[in-house]
Amino acid sequence: MSGETWGVGDSAKARKARGAFFTPEPITRFMAEWALRSPGDTVLEPSAGDAAFLVEAIARLKSLGVGRPVVDGVEIHPHSAAVGAARAEAAGGEARITVSDFFLVPPSPEYDAVIGNPPYVRYQDWTGQARARSRRAAFNAGVALTGLASSWASFTVQSALFLREGGRLGLVLPAELLSVNYAAPVRKFLFERFSDVELVLFEKQVFEEAEADTLILLASGYGLGPTDHAVIRQVFDADHLRQDVPGVRWTPEDPAGKWVNSVSGSAAADLLRGSVGSGTMTPLAEWGDTTLGMVTGNNRYFAMSPARASELGLSRSDVIPLSPPGSAHLRGLALTPSAMTRLGRDGRSTRLFRPAAKPSRAAEVYVAAGETAGVSEAYKCRVRSPWWRVPLQRPADLLLTYMNADAARIVTNEAGAHHLNSVHGVYLRDEYRTLGRDLLPVASLNSATMLSAELVGRSYGGGILKVEPREADRWLMPSRALIEANADVLRALKTPVLRRLQTGRLRDAVELVDRVLFRSLPHADMATIRAAHLALQSRRTTRGKRG
Repeated sequence: MSGETWGVGDSAKARKARGAFFTPEPITRFMAEWALRSPGDTVLEPSAGDAAFLVEAIARLKSLGVGRPVVDGVEIHPHSAAVGAARAEAAGGEARITVSDFFLVPPSPEYDAVIGNPPYVRYQDWTGQARARSRRAAFNAGVALTGLASSWASFTVQSALFLREGGRLGLVLPAELLSVNYAAPVRKFLFERFSDVELVLFEKQVFEEAEADTLILLASGYGLGPTDHAVIRQVFDADHLRQDVPGVRWTPEDPAGKWVNSVSGSAAADLLRGSVGSGTMTPLAEWGDTTLGMVTGNNRYFAMSPARASELGLSRSDVIPLSPPGSAHLRGLALTPSAMTRLGRDGRSTRLFRPAAKPSRAAEVYVAAGETAGVSEAYKCRVRSPWWRVPLQRPADLLLTYMNADAARIVTNEAGAHHLNSVHGVYLRDEYRTLGRDLLPVASLNSATMLSAELVGRSYGGGILKVEPREADRWLMPSRALIEANADVLRALKTPVLRRLQTGRLRDAVELVDRVLFRSLPHADMATIRAAHLALQSRRTTRGKRG
């Protein structure tokens, strides 16, 4: 939503619930000037808020010679609609704002331009009739959205349906457009319906309040598609939109696929595909299965330090070894027994309360305390019997960090610890187990694997890279043949690599591994892969910084 009046009639909580966030003026002005090109152009703002885009549209039309511009909008919140109409009047124009759910307004293909900032409500909160109407509207346009789709996806499709042939669509959208699986039908829709698609990416996060990365979609030539490419332009922030930054033409292999490599360039993606074809790299799924960790229902109750277990008088049969919640301790090459001991001495939760068939007397007392505290009523506890027995998974061969500030890592689970859902477990195939446990963690610290993680993973607010199990399946690793051919050198490399990791020199560690695995790769190709990885990582981490 483009803007809101902070005052009577609306609250910050209500605005956030419906995905309403203030759009900076440089963005609204830039998009109005891009979309409106002649005095006769008509414009609609589909989620008008207090009409920030419409006010800029009025100013743009007046600069084109229109005496008193008339613009249209739709807004679900009556107070905001009234404020928007008043702002348009003060700007010297008229805003005809329909107070309604946008998905209850029948699309009429009569506008030259549709511009705005659709509400951003995640699927968990986009429920009930509102979500049903939005999915139905998208489906009527030939776009089938899954139940995981956030609000902006259906808004994008519905907005396009108001355009006449040749019309222009300018929207501020979450950067999820580039990477999430549920956006695949939207990506395909844009390439099929428009003759020109341009994306403007920001290095710095624009909407701090929303905690989501954003981009600007500029799609023109509605009904004149399809197109086979997009133009990608990257600027520092909203104040730099007017800079004459050249765009890069980017052609996706599949428009419905992820567009993340639009940032890194197609040359690097081509090199990764070639490495798979040549047998140099292979998806992690070839090595084994990646699974979610255990869900306790209440980590504070079930996960505990050795000191806490001793204090409760629990016996060895009442607890099992646990990789502590989180993944900050998994930044080396292995989780070793000695590391578990150190973590436990530091008060980390290296024990999981999971009594054997017959709990000790101390465990029975702790179970009773949990029932008194209401732990047994948590959903995950309530649906299992007995509630205090967490479903067990055998210790994984490797542990995979899936929430990452720098880069995703895999480490060998030498300690045989169980893991919670704050990390993933990789269970290697029998024929890969010995080699994988020994060398895959060090071999995975290479530029191609690092780049692949950025491409298959998802970038979240705060600069975090998240890799889910299905995405991890596609994460490219050095092939078994490549590792076997360099096994002795990689084994000797463990100590210097670990030393660099322990001192925070990840890039230096990666360079050491690159020299071993890719020594026969042309220097220019290696430079392309490294540059693409750094571009994606830098963009993600820069956007995660505030201020």
